[in-house]
Amino acid sequence: MSPEQIKSIIASYYTNLAAMNTEGVLTNFALDAISHDPVGEPPAKVYEGFGEFIGRLKTVFDNLATTTESIFIAGNSAAVKWKTIGASKTGKTITFEGITIFEINDNGKIQTTRAYWSPAEMIAQLRG
Repeated sequence: MSPEQIKSIIASYYTNLAAMNTEGVLTNFALDAISHDPVGEPPAKVYEGFGEFIGRLKTVFDNLATTTESIFIAGNSAAVKWKTIGASKTGKTITFEGITIFEINDNGKIQTTRAYWSPAEMIAQLRG
């Protein structure tokens, strides 16, 4: 995979995630992809629970916007520093950020993600 191809896959992932587009996000993943999101929680099979995850986002947020602040590529892997700003359904502006490590397989699909961020910080903003 070229760095440009990897950047394109990552851009598609974040664009579709911010749009809360389940099908669009899933097109970037291998059928047997595993997600550690966040790292420290049990890993999840992406295709088994992602629709439910997007459903939860849609109940909390009116919109999301993610920017990739830095992308570091090594082989078929990339470390991405990202920041997301969301508008909640209760009118609050929420900001959360982290680093996600992507492993891309030889077919150009995301095989594994490892996301380093704090959902507790996001939830505290929603409740605050």
